[in-house]
Amino acid sequence: MSLASMTGYARAAGATGAVGWTWEVRSVNGRSLDLRLRLPSGQDALESLVRTEASRRLKRGNVTISLNTAKTALTSAFRVNRDVLNQVLALAAELANAPGVTNARAHGLLALPGVIERAEPEEAEALVAARDVEIRAGLLAALDDLVVARLAEGARLAEVLVAHIDEIEALVEAAGTLAATQPAALRTRLEAQVNSLVAAAPALSPERLAQEVALIIAKADVREELDRLTAHVAAARDLLAQGVEVGRKLDFLAQEFNREANTLCSKSADVQLTRIGLDLKATIDRLREQVQNVE
Repeated sequence: MSLASMTGYARAAGATGAVGWTWEVRSVNGRSLDLRLRLPSGQDALESLVRTEASRRLKRGNVTISLNTAKTALTSAFRVNRDVLNQVLALAAELANAPGVTNARAHGLLALPGVIERAEPEEAEALVAARDVEIRAGLLAALDDLVVARLAEGARLAEVLVAHIDEIEALVEAAGTLAATQPAALRTRLEAQVNSLVAAAPALSPERLAQEVALIIAKADVREELDRLTAHVAAARDLLAQGVEVGRKLDFLAQEFNREANTLCSKSADVQLTRIGLDLKATIDRLREQVQNVE
């Protein structure tokens, strides 16, 4: 059984040179596949790869894929911007004889904006290329781990779904046992009522009353609903056995379960059968809630 959930999380991290990188992939329920990407500046070229590889592995779910990069060590250095410094020195020379102006000192010059600037060392092309390869490999590893996580969650989800289907099947069997005795009980009750009506109003046609009794019994017959519920149980088990991409089919089947349970409750002429129908509806609601997580 390879049932997959739409809920999962995976992470892949590494470092190349002085730069570390981390992929995080999260997925939750969704009607279709919705990819949301968060890529740092300069990594926009990865978007096509991310969408292609995610779409190959995932069919449904709201998936957020983010890449974070950060320096693992202080690699930058400071340098003097000679052009700016020369301009400042020239201006200081012009003002040297002005009243109230003191001679410029080194620490004052260095504190001026633009004189000191941070210099980032240039990385070798081979190192940048190696980092790109590792980041791409990390993406694939994170997506593969997400698939594993969704399958693991799907296995746990399958156990819950099987339990709900077993409960539905047991309730349908109980309803079938009770429904088998319902026509006779209903007939006895209606015949007593008919006899009372005939005695009270002799002009009423016994044949017409008998027809009405037969019609009422036919309307209260829930065997078709129980047969369809039994067929739905078998279909649900088949879908769980298939496992792959059955979420939409299971959701539709849960709606059909609910439709038959509603009809059973509306046609029921017995309090106990109605209670079984209500229990059936509650179990079907729990089933449908869990089915929303299936890919």
